[in-house]
Amino acid sequence: MSTVPNSISADQLFAMPDDGNRYELVHGELRMMSPAGGEHGWIASRLDRLLGVFVDENELGIVFAAETGFRISTDPDTVRAPDVAFVRQDRIESIGDLKKFVPLAPDLVAEVVSPNDSSSEVEAKAQMWINAGTRMVLVVDPATACIRVYRDTAKIEVFHEGDTVDASDVVDGWTLNVSDVFPKR
Repeated sequence: MSTVPNSISADQLFAMPDDGNRYELVHGELRMMSPAGGEHGWIASRLDRLLGVFVDENELGIVFAAETGFRISTDPDTVRAPDVAFVRQDRIESIGDLKKFVPLAPDLVAEVVSPNDSSSEVEAKAQMWINAGTRMVLVVDPATACIRVYRDTAKIEVFHEGDTVDASDVVDGWTLNVSDVFPKR
């Protein structure tokens, strides 16, 4: 006789007491996330600032920092927390209360690859965002100083230092110079 692991809901995850750890929920399964290293945080902060300033200046919507949970599927629930996310203004207005997990997939997600991430985990996460309705996923890889751009599950574009990612179809008018993302030491 097989046993089925206990599944929890997004509401149960949200109500959990703070134990100092970060969690995501994938198809009802609770997953603890390790703290990010310094390089990861530095790159995520740079990307958040580059996108956030542009979005704020042009009143395009909201940029969310890491640890913001997005409920991207239900029954069983999936709540993911990207390193950086953008949601268009018209979609934010339809949500109302933002006190709990954001109940939709962001328009744009950026995930910074950590040294302990496997390529299959990163690929699966990018595919999950696209399947949930995210229009663009930026996978930022410090080890190779490149950004992989997912717009659908069948095509991945790779951009290197000196290249420019054109995200203007998702974030009206925004382009990203890859060299601006990676810190110069």
